[in-house]
Amino acid sequence: MTVTATEDRACCPTVASGTVDVDQAERIARVFKALGDPTRVRLLSMLSASGTGELCICDLTDPVGLAQPTVSHHMKQLVDAGLVSREQRGKWAYYRVAEGALETAARTLLPL
Repeated sequence: MTVTATEDRACCPTVASGTVDVDQAERIARVFKALGDPTRVRLLSMLSASGTGELCICDLTDPVGLAQPTVSHHMKQLVDAGLVSREQRGKWAYYRVAEGALETAARTLLPL
């Protein structure tokens, strides 16, 4: 059997334009990393389901069965990922879901 050289070309079609750039990939990875913990998913779900659209850190500790410092750590991860916003009111921190954060991350990954 004789093997002959063929044209020098890529083995696969080129990657479509419109892929995420490095900065977008890092932002999206932070979002999904924050969602990689079941406790943070529960906390985000509680915020989404709250009638007022926001909850105090004091309202989040009992439902997840964790101490306030641990819940605060989880909430910081959600804030840093851009999924949640935080407002300090006196002694307590109040959190709300950041509008469109999940949708933006998903839309960036899904082809049109």
